[in-house]
Amino acid sequence: MIDLRPHIREGDGVWWSQAGAEATPLVDALLDQVADIGPVRAFCGLSFNRRLREVPSQLTLASYGAMGELRRARDLQVVPAHYSVLPRLFAERALPGDVGLVQVSPPGPDGVCSLGIGVDYAGDAVRHSRLLIGEVNHRMPPSTGTPGIPLDRFAATIETDRPLPEAPDRAPDAVDEAVAARVAELVEDGDTVQMGVGSLPTAIMDGLVGHRDLGFHSGMLTDGVLRLVEKGVLTGRRKEIDEGLLVTGTAIGSAELYARIGELPVLFRPASYTHDPGVLARLRHLVAINSAIEVDLSGQVNGEAVGERYLGGIGGQADFSGAAARTGARSIIALRSRAGAASTIVPRLRGPVSTGRADVDAVVTEHGTAWLRGCPHDEYGERLVAVAAPEHRDDLYRTLREES
Repeated sequence: MIDLRPHIREGDGVWWSQAGAEATPLVDALLDQVADIGPVRAFCGLSFNRRLREVPSQLTLASYGAMGELRRARDLQVVPAHYSVLPRLFAERALPGDVGLVQVSPPGPDGVCSLGIGVDYAGDAVRHSRLLIGEVNHRMPPSTGTPGIPLDRFAATIETDRPLPEAPDRAPDAVDEAVAARVAELVEDGDTVQMGVGSLPTAIMDGLVGHRDLGFHSGMLTDGVLRLVEKGVLTGRRKEIDEGLLVTGTAIGSAELYARIGELPVLFRPASYTHDPGVLARLRHLVAINSAIEVDLSGQVNGEAVGERYLGGIGGQADFSGAAARTGARSIIALRSRAGAASTIVPRLRGPVSTGRADVDAVVTEHGTAWLRGCPHDEYGERLVAVAAPEHRDDLYRTLREES
């Protein structure tokens, strides 16, 4: 195990890459040694590391949301922020940024390592870090689109040969497929799509198989993208920028996806590009497809928490939804009408407003599409109740009548 104590000081801020690019051996070393180092504040995104559920008292853990194992993390500090703002927060030292723990590909002949499948916020944070500590993983595929890191930039490295963590995923069911079929009706040939991860986004991606010349620009790239490329659907021929290319910040999926990254016409870019409002404004046919925990009868979207319990984060939803609604093609919120037995169409949000109603063009469930763009506000409720689970509609209509 690497000794981090010569490099990390008491009071330092430490960040590390997320998801499949998480430098797990380095993070585990930090967890084992932080008691000797002293109080440290740390930042990470989506994590598959179960050890983060309960960290040592000397480590304060922050994130932009509660994703993966961070949903179960005790005393997690959630920093509410649009994903597009993360680069600025690192630059301003508002997020822990003294030391970066990064997983990289082996250096090429020029001695430069690639951030591989995990550029996203790491691509911006490395520029503001005092020092970097690297895990050079022989199974990390090199990627293009972002300058690499010279090997001599690292204060210390370890060498590994381990599989990249695969994203746990539930296979889509009939409800997911019903939602996906309705979303597909709102996507036109030549559009550029943005989407997240999970069983519903997987179903939506697979539901686009009948489309032509779609583009892709999103924070995350999944196995569904690989399948659509193979079927000739994602060609990017009509994109206003990055024509013919898939643009993303990170890949999250299966071992097959990671192994085939080199075959794809993909650019891995930092969050300062993938989520930048100016960049997104140039994608005039952008269709943002996002999900939510709940949508209320005024059209507001909560994708973060129920009460005090965080289940997600703002992430890039507001960035992409806002751009798609204002300068792009369409902003879609797609969700199942039920979470267990409860309705996801609710009278009032039980958590924060992640995306404002003005940035939502349509809300889609398995029961239909509530088209909201240009709709008078006093009609929102009726349209949203119509796509709610049938057993909850009477109570929702009653709420509407009482408040009218």
